[in-house]
Amino acid sequence: MKKLDRLGRDTTDMIPLITAFDAQGVAVRQRILERTNAGRQEAKLKSIRFGRKRTINREQVLALRQEGLGVSETVRRLNIARSTIYKISDEAEVFRIFFVSGQCLFK
Repeated sequence: MKKLDRLGRDTTDMIPLITAFDAQGVAVRQRILERTNAGRQEAKLKSIRFGRKRTINREQVLALRQEGLGVSETVRRLNIARSTIYKISDEAEVFRIFFVSGQCLFK
């Protein structure tokens, strides 16, 4: 068969067929998502990290900031974006707020 219009004589014959194809496609997509999510959960249980590896030394950024260096000078020394400095500083502040003396303050 070379053309879809040969499957039915008119539009009313084609509608149930297209609906069946659509339902089959949705079912296939659902199975793919289930398998993908199962693999992702299994990987998390094995403590496998996702995403790109970090290339910026966060401790170095925080050390320079604690020495009193401004954001502009830190950007120049480390050759990274200003927004990255703010992001790392914000993450460190959140970590400091929620983790005090090795204990998590919320669960």
